[in-house]
Amino acid sequence: MATQEKARQNLTEQRQQQQHRQQSMLERSEAEVVEINDAEIQEETRELLAKQRQKEHHRTLSMKHRSEEEME
Repeated sequence: MATQEKARQNLTEQRQQQQHRQQSMLERSEAEVVEINDAEIQEETRELLAKQRQKEHHRTLSMKHRSEEEME
């Protein structure tokens, strides 16, 4: 009986270790996904801000040219 009990205990410990490894891998994967998503979001934000600045600059130039034409 002692041998069977030790075998059960070993199996239980192995299962717990396997579950712990799986949980650790899952947490690492989730962290990587978050990092990737953050990087993608930051890049998209930079691109959108650059486009917004370009539009604003173009709008300002257009208004300036119209004003100059009206003054002539």
